[in-house]
Amino acid sequence: MTTTPTPPVPMLAETAPPTARATRLQLRAQEAKTRLSSPWASLIAVVIAVLWTVPTVGLLVNSTRTEPAPLTSGWWNFWGPESAFSMTNYIKAWNGNGGTPISDYILNSVVITLPAVVIPISLALMAAYAFAWIDFKGRNILFVAIFVMQIVPLQVALIPLNTVYVKFGLSASFWSIWFSHTIFGLPLAIFLLHNFMREIPSSLVEAARVDGAGHVMIFTRVLLPLLVPAIAAFGIFQFLWVWNDLLVALTFSGSSTRPITAGIQQLTTQFSQQGNILPSAAVLATIVPLIVFLSLQRYFVRGLLAGSVKG
Repeated sequence: MTTTPTPPVPMLAETAPPTARATRLQLRAQEAKTRLSSPWASLIAVVIAVLWTVPTVGLLVNSTRTEPAPLTSGWWNFWGPESAFSMTNYIKAWNGNGGTPISDYILNSVVITLPAVVIPISLALMAAYAFAWIDFKGRNILFVAIFVMQIVPLQVALIPLNTVYVKFGLSASFWSIWFSHTIFGLPLAIFLLHNFMREIPSSLVEAARVDGAGHVMIFTRVLLPLLVPAIAAFGIFQFLWVWNDLLVALTFSGSSTRPITAGIQQLTTQFSQQGNILPSAAVLATIVPLIVFLSLQRYFVRGLLAGSVKG
């Protein structure tokens, strides 16, 4: 008696063995996770954190030491007999120590930074949408040109821009600083937001088009709510870059539009040095960006991880 062999049952996609490429990727992910969670990796992270924190600790210590201790000895000698701790340096820095108060420079920095963040993000969002979801002639060439603009040093544009500002009467005004930060920040903003926007499933856009939505409706109702982490991530980057900028501030600002970085630079000259005021002024300058970063930290982390996983 013979038996008919049972034909093989095709395996379902859920039970099919993983491909060799998928297996290699899983092994690499596990290996990377093991390396990052090893004791040596933790030790290296702790050492980097300590080294990164030491200058900040020295700045805080020197900001409370009275004169002449910050000029005659290092901050690690804060227990010495010549060191005395006081908040006088912060009071002098806030009042300008006989000059322009630091509070005026901080206000100028706020006036400069907010538009210098909002304007490039607004323009970059519209440009990124066009590059990602609108098919027009020369799109790829134009996008590559914008990407290449990131490697052009901003120093080469300072003199031509200043010439244009003087010609149109914008020199030493807030407009010249806003335009400069917008120009220098747009290439990276368009590149990053375009990459985040391309990660959004095309089925959402197609479904909106089937329902009769136009570009404005798709951009504002479908894509914009999904881009909040990416917008927040770049917004923090741009805020910190603009707030800590000194080159553009020294080139385009005037006496009434000088931000905090240029204001701190005014405390030290060729013939005098306010060694007891500089640390306290620097600490005061870090308060606003620290508050911004801590308040938007969760969006910042989500924005950094948004492009790492597809789907």
